[in-house]
Amino acid sequence: MTQDGKEIPVIQKVIAVLWPSFLTAGVATILFFAYFDPQLLMQVSGYGEISRMAGYTIGFFLFWILTSITCVLTCYFQRPCDKK
Repeated sequence: MTQDGKEIPVIQKVIAVLWPSFLTAGVATILFFAYFDPQLLMQVSGYGEISRMAGYTIGFFLFWILTSITCVLTCYFQRPCDKK
């Protein structure tokens, strides 16, 4: 709820989580893959052969999931506690 007593729409809450996490995942992907080659990472880990584009895509979505979780937790812990 906002300070004026109105409820924030659900879509606004979802966008408030997904948009910053999308931007952060993009930056994290760029920084991570500037130093690590996705093909080499897959060979070393023993998962097999993949293309670089597939590695970048998988990495981006993993970063997006991770940053989305942190955004959701931030929103959850930002709520006021119930006074009993």
